[in-house]
Amino acid sequence: MKPFKISEAVVRRLPVYLQVLNDLHMRDVQTVSSQELGNKLDLNPAQIRKDLAYFGDFGRKGIGYDVSYLIEKIRQILKLDQPLNVGLVGAGNLGRALCNYNTYLKDNMKITAVFDAHPSMVGASINGLSVLPMDKLQETVAERNIRIGIITVPAVEAQNVADRFVDAGVAGILNFAPTILRVPDHVRIHYADFTTELLSLAYYLEKEGDDEDETVVD
Repeated sequence: MKPFKISEAVVRRLPVYLQVLNDLHMRDVQTVSSQELGNKLDLNPAQIRKDLAYFGDFGRKGIGYDVSYLIEKIRQILKLDQPLNVGLVGAGNLGRALCNYNTYLKDNMKITAVFDAHPSMVGASINGLSVLPMDKLQETVAERNIRIGIITVPAVEAQNVADRFVDAGVAGILNFAPTILRVPDHVRIHYADFTTELLSLAYYLEKEGDDEDETVVD
């Protein structure tokens, strides 16, 4: 039988569910219904039930979901029940901010190495990590079992960095540079483009004289 493929939209919603569940757990909430989750996330409860049902039967009729149990299961689905090391290239302002955010990551995903091509950056300390030169990338990825690479360099340098990450053997790349990258099919790439998000956000800003009623076109 051909393996069933989960849509990207479902996978992207799982971390959102996990965030809400973690918040509930911190407030000692024991169980939660799909209706309650839907209210918190502004999602259809049927969509939440359908998303979770792709991976198993986690709820109990009339009771809902056990919060701790569902957290454990979603963490397993997202492979957050095992250490996942991350390497970052680009020790500028954005790279530093991401490394400092390391302190708050609790899901076994951690930046364990930082690289930069500029000699003035090499050797600097960022949240306990010493910035390494680019010629150390390949061996460091292997030594520290780095599975994901983050790119925070200018657009003109991003493809070169992506190529080096691919050659080093990473399985996924998160690209913050405002450019489309080419990687082999076996490497997953996601984009975090602030410019695109800001430009698309501008469309939704209310303009003086705009009609309140809109027609939604699929």
